Amino acid sequence: MKYLLPIILSLFSIYHSHAQSAEDKFGAWYMLDGTHKIADAWSIKTGFQLRSFEVLDNINLLFYYIGANYHINKNLTLTLMYSYLDIDRSFTISGESHLYENRPYEQLSYTQHTKTLPIYHRLRFEQRFLNYQHDHTVLHRVRYRLGTKIKLSKAVFFNINNEIFMNFKDEVFTENRFYAAFGFNVSKSSHVQLGYLNHEINHLNLNRLQVGLFFKTDLRKKKV
Repeated sequence: MKYLLPIILSLFSIYHSHAQSAEDKFGAWYMLDGTHKIADAWSIKTGFQLRSFEVLDNINLLFYYIGANYHINKNLTLTLMYSYLDIDRSFTISGESHLYENRPYEQLSYTQHTKTLPIYHRLRFEQRFLNYQHDHTVLHRVRYRLGTKIKLSKAVFFNINNEIFMNFKDEVFTENRFYAAFGFNVSKSSHVQLGYLNHEINHLNLNRLQVGLFFKTDLRKKKV
């Protein structure tokens, strides 16, 4: 176990040095994610993302989402979500303007406990309603993410995962995301993650700083 973290960090460093040469711009994803408990088996999920082609400039995507989690048991969760995306395509395609997307999706999240580390599985089915000028398209895809979280101390952890995307139309595999980050527990109900995301999409290789604030609230009525 004590050798696992150095190995992962070494692999991450090699991957990072290889990937960064593929794209000149180092952009950023900023995230705010909330989980709000409303019953023993139910919680509400809310969130917002801002993505930019440069760390502090060239915003190209705004992403809002809201939905419900049904906690089947402590290891298995079913999620139904709706998200709205505003994508500025002018940074990658000359003369293009905004693309708007309505995206409902269904998701299963499962935690597998091993002797050494927890293994996180996430399977998501997405229905993508794309609206660009007078063109309206409906696409479907499946996403699968595999990852783990390594506890380094009471306050710090290391998170690493990889997610593949599979389309039901045209090219099947056009997107992959590799993510590695350090997490810092701000309180019992909130933490911050600071990490690196390599995003392969439509034959582009993008390198992103990822900063996220994750928090939980309990909206259940307190027993008197």
